[in-house]
Amino acid sequence: MRFSTSAVLALPLLAAAAESPFEQYKAKFQNFISNFGGVLPSVGEKVAEPVAPSTKTKVKVAPKPIVDLTLHDYVDTLYSPVKEGATAPEEWLVLVTGQNKTCMGRCQQLDKAFNESAIKFASVPNSPHLGRLDCDEQPVLCNSWSASTGALYVFQVAPKPAPVEVYWKPMNLTSVTTQTILDLQAQPVDKSFRYIEPNFFHPFHGIVADYGLTIPVGYVLWALNAIPSWAMMLFVSFFSRSYMTRGLNTTPARPAGAAAGGAAPAAAR
Repeated sequence: MRFSTSAVLALPLLAAAAESPFEQYKAKFQNFISNFGGVLPSVGEKVAEPVAPSTKTKVKVAPKPIVDLTLHDYVDTLYSPVKEGATAPEEWLVLVTGQNKTCMGRCQQLDKAFNESAIKFASVPNSPHLGRLDCDEQPVLCNSWSASTGALYVFQVAPKPAPVEVYWKPMNLTSVTTQTILDLQAQPVDKSFRYIEPNFFHPFHGIVADYGLTIPVGYVLWALNAIPSWAMMLFVSFFSRSYMTRGLNTTPARPAGAAAGGAAPAAAR
């Protein structure tokens, strides 16, 4: 049998073509093994364990409640936390504020600072009870105390019949902050506040309160403050003119004896 030269030369090509599919699969398999081996940790390498989510949550402290004082229940409100037989008084920090009528819209910064201080006082041990007196909403009570807006009051309330000590401090409405209120409370009350003597308008021991005239006097003062200044001046001017005119038109009466003595010479003529 004879083989041609061309057939002999074609044999290597046929062998390479027969081996090429196997080589392709082999190369793909090796690439897969190398990629898979890159993912797997090597021997002795410590695998990082997944971190479990923390179950601890930060508890948010609720702000200390701020109680609004009114004309008819402010006494009961201030005495409500007082326990019978207690030796230490219960302390109240009361904000006297207002809106557009009584504070001319200048108490907003003080209101914000006081509200934020309620959050801080919630985590302070033995912090005072918080109250608020809005003179726009309670004008009669503010007038019965002769209280001005933009001020802080401290009430130290002990079981009856112990007297209620009251302190007062006006606040700077432009520079007051939450820290200002906290600093005032941290100091001794007699150092940072002014003591109110039991005078005429003392909320508990004044003449008005002792005789039960808080509501009537408060309404009278509120009515006087509600009258415009021009109307008050007009009333005073009208009253003074009427009084002076009445005084000028009244002539003094002549004594009877003098009138008779003056008539006798005229008859003699």
